[in-house]
Amino acid sequence: MSENGAVETRPERPEEGSAGERSPGVAADAAALTPPQSAPPQPPPPQSTPRPRRRGPGAFTFLVLPGLLTLSGVAGFLALTGGLPSDRTPGADGQQVTVPGVNETYVPWLRKAAAGCTVVTPSVLAAQIDQLSGWRDDTGRLSGEQGIAGFTDAEWRTWGKDDDGNGNSSPRDPADAIMALGRQDCALAGEVTDLRTDGTVTGDLVDLTLAAFAVGGREVAAAGRVPAGARTYLAEVKRLLPRYEAFDRETPAGGGPADAILAPPVTTLLITSPYGSRQHPLTGVTKLHTGVDFGAPQGAQVAAARDGRVVFAAMTRAYGNRIVIDHGTIDGKRLETTYSHLSVLGVTAGQSVRTGTPIGRVGSTGLSTGPHLHFEVVHDGYYADPRPWLALGD
Repeated sequence: MSENGAVETRPERPEEGSAGERSPGVAADAAALTPPQSAPPQPPPPQSTPRPRRRGPGAFTFLVLPGLLTLSGVAGFLALTGGLPSDRTPGADGQQVTVPGVNETYVPWLRKAAAGCTVVTPSVLAAQIDQLSGWRDDTGRLSGEQGIAGFTDAEWRTWGKDDDGNGNSSPRDPADAIMALGRQDCALAGEVTDLRTDGTVTGDLVDLTLAAFAVGGREVAAAGRVPAGARTYLAEVKRLLPRYEAFDRETPAGGGPADAILAPPVTTLLITSPYGSRQHPLTGVTKLHTGVDFGAPQGAQVAAARDGRVVFAAMTRAYGNRIVIDHGTIDGKRLETTYSHLSVLGVTAGQSVRTGTPIGRVGSTGLSTGPHLHFEVVHDGYYADPRPWLALGD
């Protein structure tokens, strides 16, 4: 049983209204939606067909190193974000993948933002940011949009938060902007998933989500598929996706004492869906299954896997009732565990727990095919296969 577990002339993006602004239809649709754990959105007002908009200047300006370099073929590219020549993120084989122009500190935020729903991936968010701004924070000068994700003030009031905890919620803060874009996309993904489930629309959920971002959910619903007004934007984002596919490939946390430092969260460790790439049974989307599913009866007790502090305990759209526990640092790296699809939440955010403390009950809330516990291990901001971390017994 399973749940859900980034050329000098920019391509055009659909808009509506005055030049340089996001489509009011998009803002109306997005503002009507709420983040996953909030109440259902109110229907947005009608919108007209948006007009295309041009992006700003190119993603990168290349500077060729002086010709006096003795090693032939050596060149340097000065990234326009973060001041780094190139930034790397681990690939599936543990090798470093060079992604010019993308600050490596953005990658954990892209992964965290995409973890909010089953449809959106880190590469989708990265490709959107590339299409929106080329990773440059200069969009506000002409368009009124701000930061690498191009949020207007009105949009930021809906989606923005101080996600990195620096005391300032700003669309010009890359971490805050990435997380806000993830919330917006996940809300749109939830809307189009519902539309497809009830037969109103057909098509790939990622395509439908990007279309809703471009022209609004009402336009998607009216067309019953990706509408004509969204096809240019969709093609631009999909053209950029291969550049960022490495962001989707997670590796088990390395260097930490993974063996048997976590107690079993349920008494019967029957794994019905392991960690790894899979096709989601409800959405049909293939992506990383970020934890393991333990088959257990409805109402079975769920316990904390290690001493820690509850940092999240609430209802979400995809994961249902979800608990996140921060266990502090292991070899200097943060360790968290998550518990999803619960029928009952037995703890609240801010509460301290000990190993074995009852925290909730097994259920099937959110996107789930039946009662089970979706259990995740997050080490240093990366999902890891929980099995090496668990004391499984003999």
